[in-house]
Amino acid sequence: MTEREALDRVYLPGSAETWQPPADEPAIPDALRPPTTGTRRERLQAWRGRHLLREQRAKDTFTNSRNPERGLPVASSSAVGNFLKSLLGNRKPIVVGLLVLHALAAVAGLAVPRILGTLVDSASAGGTAVDTLNALALAVAAVVVLQALLTFAARWISAVFGQDLLAAAREYVVRTVLRLPLSKVEGASTGDLVTRVTRDVGTMSESVRWALPQAVVALVTTVLTLGAMVLNSPLLSLPLLLSVPALAIAVTRYLKRAPAGYITEGSTYSDINTTLTETVEGARTVEALGLQGRRTRLGDADIEVSAQAERYTMSLRNLLFSVIDFAYNSPLVWTLLLGGVGYANGWVSLGQITTAVLYIQAVVAPLDQLVANVDRLQVGVASTTRLLGIAEVPQDREPGEDTPDGVKLTGVDLRFAYREGHDVLHGVDVDLIPGERLAIVGPSGSGKSTLGRLLAGINRPRTGAVTVGGVNLVDLQLDVLRTEVALVTQEHHVFVGTIRDNIVLAREDSPDAAVIEALQAVDAWGWVKRLPDGLGTVVGSGKVKLTPAQAQQIALARLVVADPHTLVLDEATSLIDPRTARHLEGSMSVLLEGRAVVAIAHRLHTAHDADRIAVVIDGRIAELGSHDELVDAGGAYAELWQAWTS
Repeated sequence: MTEREALDRVYLPGSAETWQPPADEPAIPDALRPPTTGTRRERLQAWRGRHLLREQRAKDTFTNSRNPERGLPVASSSAVGNFLKSLLGNRKPIVVGLLVLHALAAVAGLAVPRILGTLVDSASAGGTAVDTLNALALAVAAVVVLQALLTFAARWISAVFGQDLLAAAREYVVRTVLRLPLSKVEGASTGDLVTRVTRDVGTMSESVRWALPQAVVALVTTVLTLGAMVLNSPLLSLPLLLSVPALAIAVTRYLKRAPAGYITEGSTYSDINTTLTETVEGARTVEALGLQGRRTRLGDADIEVSAQAERYTMSLRNLLFSVIDFAYNSPLVWTLLLGGVGYANGWVSLGQITTAVLYIQAVVAPLDQLVANVDRLQVGVASTTRLLGIAEVPQDREPGEDTPDGVKLTGVDLRFAYREGHDVLHGVDVDLIPGERLAIVGPSGSGKSTLGRLLAGINRPRTGAVTVGGVNLVDLQLDVLRTEVALVTQEHHVFVGTIRDNIVLAREDSPDAAVIEALQAVDAWGWVKRLPDGLGTVVGSGKVKLTPAQAQQIALARLVVADPHTLVLDEATSLIDPRTARHLEGSMSVLLEGRAVVAIAHRLHTAHDADRIAVVIDGRIAELGSHDELVDAGGAYAELWQAWTS
């Protein structure tokens, strides 16, 4: 039997493929690698082939992102439109003020070329009084000052508008992330979620603060300038107006392809972050198993794929800008030629030609800004679709209005699978007596933690139900559920804030006396009162750093303040040394009096003190009874106890 065949007997079929890519499959196909030889025409044809292949890969990624088999989805462009509509709809006065101020600033700016044209006509006519010329010059100066004041006011209100919009968008993202089903968060890759709430939020914020207001300003200025050109001379406006269709075709083509390209870019950034995060978090395992080379190659492959995605969007921008450069420069030449013919035939005056040329020069800046901000907005829209995709994750429960009639917790025929077709629990029944302490023990991977999550209402069982007081746990409102049953795992988190804030999360109206009592119950008050500001000491990332044991004590104190009638402790003291853990559990015993406690642990002293012990093996309860009964039975628990005490 080969080593691979032996592994296939031990692990689920195909399980290795979920984390190990096929060794013979390159990160990118050879067709995406540029040739090193060939004529210029052959290389151009090869580039076109690579561009079309990158376009197809982007389309495939974009299609798969709408309804991914695993991970978080991406929202549609219409969802982004509705999102912006809701944000702007609540800010109509400031939007109107923004548009009015920018329109006035643009109109003031358009008056300058018209006055200069009049000045040229007056000077060329001869016999014009000096006072008239001076008055026109002063009018230009006055208009310039007025435009500067209006522009300052418009940019000030744009900044206020952008920051307000950004704050609302970020609050929406935070609310959406907090509503995510826990099971979906755990199923998504860490890198994807991190990328969405960091890079995508940053990109969205830049678009909201700068790209969106500037695009509005540029659009208003461009439209008004085109109108002013037509009013000045319909004939001289023809070259600029005829260039608009070419611009429209190029921009439309770009907008049709850009979303898929930028969505693909964001997806590749998620892959890079996932690989990097997993490598850092598992650094000891990587080093112990000698996986450094494999992880490095995997990271290089992710970067290579990302580079191909960026080359595609760069090519789209280059194609767009080549058309734009032609559309910018050609109208000026044609306007001068047409103006010469028109002046020779008496159709236009020198002042009109001057005004038209100045308008063309003036429209280049806002038009260039408009196109540039359209590109920035496309990046922002792509990031926003990824952020809004979080909101499209379906909830794993539909809370009802029923309230429990009693505190009895019961689980019947519980089955659960992380992968379809592979149950990790097989028809488990649990009948928890109010006030009792039930210990769940068993070998690693037997399903203990999964059973604890079902009993705490974190996940919905595939079959059967967990009820409290006759009501299904997953049908309870979340705020009600957490006052009925609470879970503390071996994983913990300390939020940036004071010790007190971290403890009263479940009951924010708790007085300091209740917080101190909870800290005393978990044997933490001694070190907390020695901190610089006691309960007011700010902890968390970048603040006072707590040890893993102290952070776990904070998590337990948080549970005490929440005051549920049933507690599920999943190796809640695993990060504390055995002697301290034993002391902590002893000090909590009085406080836990009258509550039902489900304790999941590898340390069998916890089981020794329990009223009943459930031995879980291969997703089934193999034994159930008191410590003495199970030791006398000589079964699996007796073997575990003997190994523990020997």
